[in-house]
Amino acid sequence: MSIQMYPLKFEPIYQYRIWGGRKFEHLLSKPLPENEPIGEAWLLSDRKDFSNTVTDGILKNTTLTNLMKDYRYEIMGKLGYHFEKFPLLLKLLDCNEVLSVQVHPSDHQKEYIPHGESGKTEAWIVLETDVNSRIYAGLKKGTTKESLIQSIQDKSVAEQLHSFAPNKGDAVFIQSGTVHTLGGTVVFEVQENSDVTFRLYDWDRIDSKTGKPRDLQVDQALACIDFNQVEIGPVVPVESTDIENAEILFDNNHFKLWRIQSQSEFKVGIQDEPTVLVCTEGSGIITYQDVNYTITKGEVVLLPAIIGVLNFQPENKVTLLQISVPDKK
Repeated sequence: MSIQMYPLKFEPIYQYRIWGGRKFEHLLSKPLPENEPIGEAWLLSDRKDFSNTVTDGILKNTTLTNLMKDYRYEIMGKLGYHFEKFPLLLKLLDCNEVLSVQVHPSDHQKEYIPHGESGKTEAWIVLETDVNSRIYAGLKKGTTKESLIQSIQDKSVAEQLHSFAPNKGDAVFIQSGTVHTLGGTVVFEVQENSDVTFRLYDWDRIDSKTGKPRDLQVDQALACIDFNQVEIGPVVPVESTDIENAEILFDNNHFKLWRIQSQSEFKVGIQDEPTVLVCTEGSGIITYQDVNYTITKGEVVLLPAIIGVLNFQPENKVTLLQISVPDKK
């Protein structure tokens, strides 16, 4: 089954969250569900329960899951031999209130990962802050399993966590096994394609939809914590040598992310590898086979591997995230 590929834009999927807000109303064009807090907008997801659909072109309304089934090698190129599902999950988070204190398992902790899932390493880029913004990333030095358990019992968990007030543009890497949470901020998140989260503490909140506290998974969380992950702060960007006006924010065995800020034309995409573009400020145009594809603030575009390298022309000053998937093999 063959079809002519093109830059693929996707419809976001909104998710109710007890800690969410309504800020996506000015960040994204898709209307929000009425009268409930929306904490997550899934921008690119290949999950059985939630899979984004293409917004235009001959593949309009096709899910990413079906694209990966029918056009895996066109999408993934040489990485198609290694991945049956798209390996990343991209989101926006509107953390109107602080999330639960949580941890994700690593890929190696198989006993805590459901069949078909992976561990979960993730990273954030701060898009908006307010006076209450706080990122909790890693434990304070000297925190032990025993002191953490005691803090859960006496409701002083925050005192065991390293935290800082983030600034717009900060980039934070959350290795699997790192205790973390955040609040009072909007962030872009890139992560492994996994939904495995263990809650350590939830601030004694009641979910208004159920009238009950949310479930905790304290034993699993404690088992997955890497107590060496302490005092995590923003990463130091590294100037890119392969893209002009770009810096590398994350480069690990799950994802590589460049942040490009430019008013002049530049190259995007990688030959024979998939690339994801996310616009966080401004707008621009990609031209492919004499057709113009516009990307504006809050939108995501997947460049199938078969497309290769394209020109990106900003319509004004643009901030564009380019994300690739490392070849693990």
